[in-house]
Amino acid sequence: MDVKIRARLLEGDQQALGELFDRYATSVYNHAYWVVGDWSAAEDVVSLTFMEVWRLRARLDPQGGSLHPWLLGVATNVGRNLRRARRLHREALAKMPRAAPVPDFADEVVGRITDAQRLEKVRAAIGRLRKHERDVLLLCAGAGLDYAEAAEALGIPIGTVRSRLSRARKKLELALTPVTEDGDRSIAVRPLKEHP
Repeated sequence: MDVKIRARLLEGDQQALGELFDRYATSVYNHAYWVVGDWSAAEDVVSLTFMEVWRLRARLDPQGGSLHPWLLGVATNVGRNLRRARRLHREALAKMPRAAPVPDFADEVVGRITDAQRLEKVRAAIGRLRKHERDVLLLCAGAGLDYAEAAEALGIPIGTVRSRLSRARKKLELALTPVTEDGDRSIAVRPLKEHP
């Protein structure tokens, strides 16, 4: 049977290669495992062996016998080349300078998300303040004006600025303080900086 497949291979019959594969692939695979020592790499050897057989088909002796020994010889060479290529690859990788470890940005991303969520809560709580309390809060705590400057900016007495700012702070603290399971509020935010 190998004589017919050999003749057809020499003629360039691709179906002959398929028949050769069907007949000897298992044997080549088992042999390749012993050459490369890895079942996955042995699969690569089988594929490469039959590709090499097709490439080298013109070198076949038309009068030869079984193709099995020739196939195993090709598989041996392919396996050695694959082993050598893998070894060289490992050696080349070992010689490469080690890259600096890539920092894990996961904590930073989580922090940014948490900060963004907290900022949105603060913005929502400020949005629920009465307009005149919000104005005083944004001028004093946001823009950094003192009581006198805020009073001047709003055209109101300093005492009014103080009382509105005090109410705004208390409302914000209450809105932003988490409620525990027993209904108690623990202080979770720092009080806003008092202005002289």
